[in-house]
Amino acid sequence: MASKLDQLRAMTTLVADTGDLGAVARLKPVDCTTNPTIVLKAIDNPEYRNIVEEALTWGRKQTGDAARVAAATADRLAVSVGVELLRLVPGFVSTEVDANLSFNIGALVARARQIIDAYKQRGVGPDRLLIKLASTWEGIRAAEILQSEGVKCNMTSLLNRAQAIASAEAGAFLVSPFVGRIYDWHKKSGGKDFDAAEDPGVRSVRDIYGYYKSNGIETIVMGASFRNTGQIEALAGCDRLAIAPALMDALASEGGELKRVLAPTAAEPRSLRTAEDGICHWFVSEDAVDIKHLDPTGPMDETTFRWIMNEDAMATEKLSEGIRVLANDLKTLRRRTAERLL
Repeated sequence: MASKLDQLRAMTTLVADTGDLGAVARLKPVDCTTNPTIVLKAIDNPEYRNIVEEALTWGRKQTGDAARVAAATADRLAVSVGVELLRLVPGFVSTEVDANLSFNIGALVARARQIIDAYKQRGVGPDRLLIKLASTWEGIRAAEILQSEGVKCNMTSLLNRAQAIASAEAGAFLVSPFVGRIYDWHKKSGGKDFDAAEDPGVRSVRDIYGYYKSNGIETIVMGASFRNTGQIEALAGCDRLAIAPALMDALASEGGELKRVLAPTAAEPRSLRTAEDGICHWFVSEDAVDIKHLDPTGPMDETTFRWIMNEDAMATEKLSEGIRVLANDLKTLRRRTAERLL
């Protein structure tokens, strides 16, 4: 019998959550994803020695404010990492927009356009790129603008159904519900562990998947941020799954049948938003952990979105934490680049 990893390939598009070129070449995912944390690791990775040196050589030729030069050089390195990953996969590479811009619509759009242009200069068109944006209200509005321009967006740090609904209404190409971060919060808050069947992170992805498929929404669901293989197996059949190499290797070493859990035809209509007499209602499935006691009407507006996020302590805390971590890693990347430029 095929390994569980190979069985998973047959029902789900696999995405490598890593910048490890050797692992990507060995595991053969369809897509890859990057962020400042992954790029930061590349500085000291022998696999990227030539890539790092090229960026530094370019940076030393630039003039102007030292901090701006370091930031531009770090940005060049991030694109170079993405280009290298694209040499190994047939699909997309996701590239993160600066996390410190997560609450500025105009700045997010401008930075995304800069990233797209930088890839174009390396011979990579927008058809191979996903622009990663934090699922803040501003990030979702930036995605709406970019999607209207033909830029595919990956809404990251997605932690509840309010973010998923707003992202879909904005026309986002893909959403990345963070299974592990939801699990971490509930494990710490409740003082207990969860098996896959009751895992709040798994249940959140299933709920979003069911909502999308029941309503004919084309936005892709990509579960991400996994802590164990049980979470992955519990989402077998999801559109895409972003998995770290260690967990891919674990699945590759396991035999036995991997049952498909999610399928478009199996999506239950119990988490529908339906229209009656011109009023839209949200019916939350009993296993949904995200939206409670709310029946908003019409499209997701800013007031409703912010209130739901305010009421969801997990989503609020984990979204803020994720943005802070990425912003700090970007700051560290730029500092390390500045040191190497001297």
